[in-house]
Amino acid sequence: MKNILIILITAATLFGCTAGPQGELVGVYPREQWIQVNPYGMNYIHLGSYTMGPSDQDVPFAMNTRSKTVTIPAFYVDVHEISNNEYRQFCAWVKDSLYRNTLAEDDNEDYFFAEDALGRELDRFIDKGYVLNWETPINWEDEDIFDLLYDEYFLQGSDQYYNRRQYDTRKLNFRYWWLNFDAAASKGAKDLEFGETNSLNQLHSVRGNSDRSQFVVEETINIYPDTLVWVRDYTYGFNEPMADYFWHPAYDNYPVVGVTWSQAKAFNAWRTQLMNNYRAGNGQSDVQRFRLPTESEWEFAARGGLDLSPYPWGGPYMRNAQGCPLANFKPMRGDYVEDGGAYTVETTSYSPNDYGLYNMAGNVAEWTSTAFDETVYEFSHDMSPEYSYNAKVTDPPALHRKVTRGGSWKDIGYYCQTGTRSFEYRDTCKAYIGFRSVMSYMGRGKSGDPEEWN
Repeated sequence: MKNILIILITAATLFGCTAGPQGELVGVYPREQWIQVNPYGMNYIHLGSYTMGPSDQDVPFAMNTRSKTVTIPAFYVDVHEISNNEYRQFCAWVKDSLYRNTLAEDDNEDYFFAEDALGRELDRFIDKGYVLNWETPINWEDEDIFDLLYDEYFLQGSDQYYNRRQYDTRKLNFRYWWLNFDAAASKGAKDLEFGETNSLNQLHSVRGNSDRSQFVVEETINIYPDTLVWVRDYTYGFNEPMADYFWHPAYDNYPVVGVTWSQAKAFNAWRTQLMNNYRAGNGQSDVQRFRLPTESEWEFAARGGLDLSPYPWGGPYMRNAQGCPLANFKPMRGDYVEDGGAYTVETTSYSPNDYGLYNMAGNVAEWTSTAFDETVYEFSHDMSPEYSYNAKVTDPPALHRKVTRGGSWKDIGYYCQTGTRSFEYRDTCKAYIGFRSVMSYMGRGKSGDPEEWN
């Protein structure tokens, strides 16, 4: 605060009595005073270094990790796994946007704006020529509106049973855009390597002013979770009652499952736009995007500051002094309930680690952004290590693997260790894999009393 006051006084002195900065370098004013957002439901993780990798013997001789010291910049992470009800907000938003877009295309003027705040035609700036109006409730009592939306988005004919009015989840498609920074960063380097650029100006043109559209990726994905994973994942087991897991209010605060890596990525794109659109309406700058954690960030958060400990609470055991399990896992072969839950449990069950994070071991394994490679620890950087590979459909299956961490309700204790790596294919979904989000901290990191950080 003292430094900010000095800057403001200096600026006022230089600009207050003259028409300009008098030839001095003083920066651009006025500038928005940046205050880092503390996202709801997230805890701050201070920058630091730790020993990444196994903290115990490699029981199954997986041979896919080795210990190395890495440094992680400051970031925020969700206190618990994304719950069914939180993911349902995503589904409800997409559903509502589809309704409004259909009504707008039908020229229903109550559900779109054709002009901006200054009265200018929006088709000068937006291909559609309109933006959706989110303020006006959809009038389901209007027969024309009801018939239009019902015919477009609800199950019809033989797809129905008992005449239930049910939304057709096959229509729940979310379109979003993301920037392929890896491709943009490597473009100039490749051109320079092959002699396609021979000057600094040309290289700058390739990296900064070439056709940016090649790095803007548009994706459309169906976002509804696969509610039948409970049946499909476990042959010769009766798990049909769990098909109600996602939509029934009994499971609102349980971790969402049946979500692919790609769906988790889409969720974070929506979550980012949800916050940034709100901030833009208040004249505030954007925040860093929500995203899946890198493998190294996830492990750093899971350890809770307890370096070299095999579990988030320390170790080396998965039970406390009274013999009670400390996480939702499979304590004994065939005995799932000794830890208090047969399947998943609520996202805030058991005690959090020293960073205030719940279920960093057990309950559901969690997607990370990192592509799985057995030897990644050998070649990844020691500053915020990451290995990302945007696999194409034509690539071999091994390139579609993504790291999962933390173990789940159906796993033995080894997979719940902070240093244990596993993987799943990015476009598969399981009854034991969920996710949580992170956001990078903009700046060096917080200072002051750590007790007041969150």
